[in-house]
Amino acid sequence: MNRQGRPTAPGLQAQGANESFNTHTGHRGLEHEEPVIFEQGAEGRCGVDLPDPGAFEDCLGGLNRHNEIGLPGLSEPQVIRHFVRLSRKNYAIDLGIYPLGSCTMKHNPRLNEVIARLPGFANVHPLQPVSTVQGALEVIDMVAHWLRALTGMPGIAMSPKAGAHGELCGLMAIRAALEDRGDARQKVLVPESAHGTNPATAALCGYRVEAIPANVRGRVDLGILRERLDETVAAVMVTNPNTCGLFEDEVIEIAEATHAAGAFFYCDGANFNAIVGRVRPGDLGVDAMHINLHKTFSTPHGGGGPGAGPVVFAKELAPYAALPHVNAVDGDYTLIEHQAPAAEESKSFGRLTAFHGQMGMFVRTLTYMLSHGADGLCKVAEDAVLGANYLLARLKDVMPPSFDGPCMHEALFDDRFLIGTDVTTLDFSKALIDEGFHPMTMYFPLVVHGALLIEPTETESRDSLDEFVVALRGLVADAQSGNTARFAGAPYLSPRRRLDETAAARAPVLRWSPPATPEAAE
Repeated sequence: MNRQGRPTAPGLQAQGANESFNTHTGHRGLEHEEPVIFEQGAEGRCGVDLPDPGAFEDCLGGLNRHNEIGLPGLSEPQVIRHFVRLSRKNYAIDLGIYPLGSCTMKHNPRLNEVIARLPGFANVHPLQPVSTVQGALEVIDMVAHWLRALTGMPGIAMSPKAGAHGELCGLMAIRAALEDRGDARQKVLVPESAHGTNPATAALCGYRVEAIPANVRGRVDLGILRERLDETVAAVMVTNPNTCGLFEDEVIEIAEATHAAGAFFYCDGANFNAIVGRVRPGDLGVDAMHINLHKTFSTPHGGGGPGAGPVVFAKELAPYAALPHVNAVDGDYTLIEHQAPAAEESKSFGRLTAFHGQMGMFVRTLTYMLSHGADGLCKVAEDAVLGANYLLARLKDVMPPSFDGPCMHEALFDDRFLIGTDVTTLDFSKALIDEGFHPMTMYFPLVVHGALLIEPTETESRDSLDEFVVALRGLVADAQSGNTARFAGAPYLSPRRRLDETAAARAPVLRWSPPATPEAAE
């Protein structure tokens, strides 16, 4: 056993490492073992000098706090060192390939951050007079123009804050259009290969959700879809490319069948990075589609945000798009925040959110778009698909893919290569951490048993993909040769060992409490 109770796995020591002694500090070279931040705090310690609140307390109208706030007292170096050390315990896109499937975690060009932090963008306030935010409104309008051009769809709502929020916007517009024509419908059909937020959003909108199974090719079973399309169906929600990393090659037939039944075709555009610049969803018969700006146009999402999920609409649904929207006339930008009752074309269901969207995301997105240009965005899609198919080709002899043929932006494998071993999909993925890689998506999509979903995105070089392949092929060989010691408790070489993920999800401890003292126990 080494420090912190971490058992040393056979054959896992790094070259030159010596696990035979404990250090006096508990540190392990540059990997520091430190108390939690509350345990470091001391009363009266502070990184800044604050004036006595004095008269300010008289301005609180009797709302003064009477108890301690419970924050640790820390010096500035303590704070900086704490967060730097925390960053060293986490994997990041700055450290290596981030192969999570269905997430499109890509490199965020530093130029985007520089532009988003310009004072005119970073400090803009949604309640400023319109005359003082003309540049911000122009940015929103330019992003909207690009999205309409890339999708071939004339209507747009820019305010949704994320993908699921965009789904809500799209379905509310569909509901408004159906109600406007006096057509109350109760069901939404969602393929099993769609993202999980699709059925959740439909249920939130009050619809009954009915699943459409995938066929043996991993795509929507068109025959079953046609059987279930009737006058009660409001919409069909299809993720394309789907969560199996496959393009729905019968998408036009799906759209035609949906429209023939009087329903609307909603497309989950979270995987738009696989087809951006190559295919316009409007040409495929899509009526509404959200676009995750934080997936397709840089700024990796995660850690709670920020995100942005604008929704584009076909001509029939465009009048029902959410407010507000930017109106540009001769270089003068105004914000349409309220419906004009007399205008026949104004049939919006209203506001979806208080303000206009995530300004920082719009700035990053426009910077990304202008940096690449139309041809560059097309190259993005080509490289994303090329990278995924390269992994598929390099691994398919040892990790059989779940479906035949080429993939789109992500490669999907299942756990058949682990049959006959004592290694689970979870064990295999955790062992990747010891190899210096973040694991791929596990056990998703649910239509595949023991799924391993890998998405390299367009930003990875062949060298980095080859290094990843070496690790995967080596782990497959270890598992199949019976060398399972390195899997059972993996990871061994990370700052912390494997967590009880079930307990962490169901009974998380989110608040620090001081350890009980003997006096308190008595």
